[in-house]
Order: sequence, then C-alpha cells, then structure tokens
Amino acid sequence: MNICVFLSAADLDDRYTVPAREFAELLGRGGHTLVWGGSDKGLMKVVADGVQTAGGRLVGVSVEFLAASARPNADEMVIARDLAERKALLLEKADAVVIMVGGTGTLDEATEILELKKHGKHTKPVVLLNTAGFYDGLHQQFQRMEDEGFLPLPLTDLVFFAKDGVGALAYLEESAGLQ
Repeated sequence: MNICVFLSAADLDDRYTVPAREFAELLGRGGHTLVWGGSDKGLMKVVADGVQTAGGRLVGVSVEFLAASARPNADEMVIARDLAERKALLLEKADAVVIMVGGTGTLDEATEILELKKHGKHTKPVVLLNTAGFYDGLHQQFQRMEDEGFLPLPLTDLVFFAKDGVGALAYLEESAGLQ
C-alpha cells in the first residue's frame, strides 16, 4: 500500500521522534511505500530512514523552493512547481493518508485532504496519528463541528484518530482489506 504521510520537517524531541520511527518501521516491515514531502530533514528524515531501513520504498514529492532539502536516495522523487501541485501529487500517489505531528504546513495539508474527502473528491482512508495527545484539541474541535451540524457526514467517516502507529496501520490495512 502507498501511504502518504504528512508531517513536520522540524527537528523534534523524543516524544515525537521515537513513535514516528516505530511507525515508520511498521510501514517498512509491512512492505508499504512511504509517500511523503521528500525532505531529508527533521521528522521527515526520521520517518524516511525508518521505512527505508525496514525494507520499504520511498516516494518523495518535494517542491521547487525546497528541492535542495530533498532526500537524495529516495526510490522516486518528484519536484512540484508549488505547494498546491505537491499536495495534489501526494494524494494522487497514495492509497491512504496519515497525518502526523506538524506545524502550519501539516495542518494545511490535513484540512485540504479532509475537505476533499468531505466533498467526495477521494475516498481514501485518513488517519490522524495523535502522538502524545498532539491533536487532542483538533479532535475536540472536529467533534464540536459534528455535534453542531457543520459536517455533512459522521466524523468517523471522515477521519480516524489513532493513539499510536500500531492502531493507525491496523486501521489502514483493515480499510484496504489487508487484514
């Protein structure tokens, strides 16, 4: 399965890097392909290293202004013109999406993917990996949106909140009929 992972390129502490590495190793050992922003920095590097070391493939989609930070030994690397094209290519190349910890770029990617799903533009499973409770506030906000009628479909049909990588991968594999 090609799994797109949206996440930070920042250098982060162990409470985020250790679970990210564990999830990456699960992907690689499971024979999955990581589809990601292509960066060889920060948490993006941690995940790419983990997938590659565990035997998985790497498909990167970088963007022109970040191309200098692209991972040199990815199995495939595409350079998009801009962020909009990058997001479209990442979704196109993926069978499923996992959103890990990140900043405004990751939040932008997450909300666009969820908005497209809400409008039926894709039906791929989407998981928010809630490492160290990072997305607790967002989960609360989404629950409020559902409770107050802002979502046209149940929250559980839009996104799955996973507490750890094992739960995230199990959900994706079950959604793909691999379990």
